[in-house]
Amino acid sequence: MLEFDGLCKSYGADRVLDGVSFTVAPGSMFGFCGANGAGKTTTMRIAMGLARADAGEVRWRRRPLDQALRRRIGYMPEERGLYPRMRVAEQLTYLARLHGLDAAPAARAADHWAERLGLGERRRDQVEKLSLGNQQRVQLAAALVGRPEVLILDEPFSGLDPVGVDALAEALLEQVRGGVPVVFSSHQLDLVERLCDAVGILARGTMVAAGPVAELRRREAGRLLRVVVPDAPAGWAAGLPGVRVASERAGDTLLELAAGADDQAVLAAALRTGRVTHFAWREPTLVELFREAVAAPGRAVAA
Repeated sequence: MLEFDGLCKSYGADRVLDGVSFTVAPGSMFGFCGANGAGKTTTMRIAMGLARADAGEVRWRRRPLDQALRRRIGYMPEERGLYPRMRVAEQLTYLARLHGLDAAPAARAADHWAERLGLGERRRDQVEKLSLGNQQRVQLAAALVGRPEVLILDEPFSGLDPVGVDALAEALLEQVRGGVPVVFSSHQLDLVERLCDAVGILARGTMVAAGPVAELRRREAGRLLRVVVPDAPAGWAAGLPGVRVASERAGDTLLELAAGADDQAVLAAALRTGRVTHFAWREPTLVELFREAVAAPGRAVAA
């Protein structure tokens, strides 16, 4: 089990992390989400020993991470961490050796990941001569080439085209199937929702939502009501007690109901405008959960 336990970090008067805790089981993928400046990168840097927590610790298999354990982690920083004038295969082989592989296995691993991530024809190119997207692929290969026991990736999908996204997603799922715990941060919430077993949403240094994606969506499902009245005039639901119009288009209205709001009163109001063809609670998307959690200070959601 990979455990982030009560991490706190301040820079002067700026409280960056305030008791951040979550766990990632072997063979599972955890999506770490939050607005810019929420503290995601600081959390990952603490795990890798690049920043020191004021309180709390990160553990792998119940042991606090030290330098020896960190050698078993495949880490991808958000900023470029490559040698620009080294050739791709040479660089990947070198990094695999740093993770403890002998020369021949390191070279094989470098070739494998270069080919797997679409860099087979660029293996002899210097990194600085690659496009930004291909440099991102090299960075990803660097995290994977050392046969990691854990993966910690900061914005791994950034800058990738759809083919690159698919190649990386399949590579990460293969690692998960092999029992590796994977943590990655991303602003691409559709990918997080599609790939991850669980998610954590960080806002202002505090974890404001955490748990399996499906359970978080079900937990909040009693708040969004979709009502379809093809002939309804625009604004028909405005002013209903405890009801906020989240979206409205061509008679298809999404309503957010406050606690205690009467859904039957909403139905009665809809029927007064015309024939109701759809009336049902709707599970929120991860994007909607994210917006709600980040916009509501002090409101925590846990599955």
